[in-house]
Formats: sequence, structure tokens, C-alpha cells
Amino acid sequence: MKSAVLVFPGSNCDRDLAVAIEQVTGRAPAMVWHRTNELPDGTDFIAIPGGFSYGDYLRSGAMAARSPIMGAVAVAANRGVPVLGICNGFQVLTEAGLLPGALMRNAGLHFVCRSVGLKVENSQSIFTSAYKSGEDISIPVAHHDGNFQADADTLDRLEGEGRVAFRYTDQVNGSARAIAGILNGQGNVLGMMPHPERALETAHGNTDGRRLFEGLLEAVS
Repeated sequence: MKSAVLVFPGSNCDRDLAVAIEQVTGRAPAMVWHRTNELPDGTDFIAIPGGFSYGDYLRSGAMAARSPIMGAVAVAANRGVPVLGICNGFQVLTEAGLLPGALMRNAGLHFVCRSVGLKVENSQSIFTSAYKSGEDISIPVAHHDGNFQADADTLDRLEGEGRVAFRYTDQVNGSARAIAGILNGQGNVLGMMPHPERALETAHGNTDGRRLFEGLLEAVS
């Protein structure tokens, strides 16, 4: 699998994500600086890492969403290339219009950094095929603006179309309907606030995040 990890000023999870991808796929991803307007030839998976792109000025992800590289990401996504946005990457995807809704300040107005319980709501996507629907897993979060919100019609559409990938099983940030991760209409773009790259090996405390990358590798290869 030929993958690419985007890098913005302020990204701080790009190396973690690159290590996770290389461990699972056996191939290091290309690290793509945000100012370029092209992805490497043959890229078949794009990952947008967590962090604080542009210092979270204006709104989290708002400035990164307008970086030159995001035009190429949109073209690739429309072509069916898998795109994964984690934490700040999820915020970037909503700001870029590749996913609906918005990530607001956590309901408690505090930064949340801990492992949280998730329920796998959809195991039929390329990102979740290694899980079982209804399965409970644990993956860390680390965010201040992870409160997913959308209007009622959008939420109903996400639910009705099976586009809710993960749901929190306990109170984390006030997200509407406890949504932790959503898919686009094609099912090839996933945005999620939890960090699967931080639950990859036993030293992390659990390996529940590893199967996301393993399932994706099997689907793309």
C-alpha cells in the first residue's frame, strides 16, 4: 500500500501515524508537506494526522483545510482513494467539506486525554472491516474541540445511511448522539476523534486500533 501522511505547521501526531502505518503495512508513508499541491504518484491511502494545525487559530482545522494539498486530497477522495482523518484530521475534513458537521469545544470546556470506550457501529466499511458490528473497543482520545455537531436532518441521514462508524459508550465531549467517527457517502473517507495509532501495540495498553489499519491494508491491497 502506497500511503501519504499530510504534514501541517503544528501537526504533532504525524510521526506516530507514520510509524503505525509502516508497522502494519511494512512500507513507510510519504510525508507530504501542506504547501505542495500534488500527492505522490500512485498514492492509494491518505492519512491526515492529529495535532494543532496552524495552532488551531480561527477554528480547529479551518486554515489547514485551505492549504494547497487539500485540493489534491479532494480530487483523490472523489476518485475513491481512502482518506483517514484523525482528531485534528477529522476537523480538517469537516472544514474542507469532505465530511458534514463541525467539531465544537468539548461540552465540559476541558481538554480530554484518556482511553475511551467505543462501539463499532458499521463494520462494512474499508476502515472497519476487521471489527464486528456492535463490538466494544477502547481507543485513546486527546482533544479540546471534539464535540461533533450537525443539524437534525444531517444526523438522521448519517444514521440512516450507516455512516456512523464509531460511537462513544461513555460521556466524553458532548458529541451529538455520542458520535465519535463518521464516513462520507462513498464510504472511503473516515473522520474520527479517537487515535487508533495510539492503540497499536501491547506497550500502548491495548491493540484495538491496529485492526483499523490491518483491515484497510487488506481492503486496499
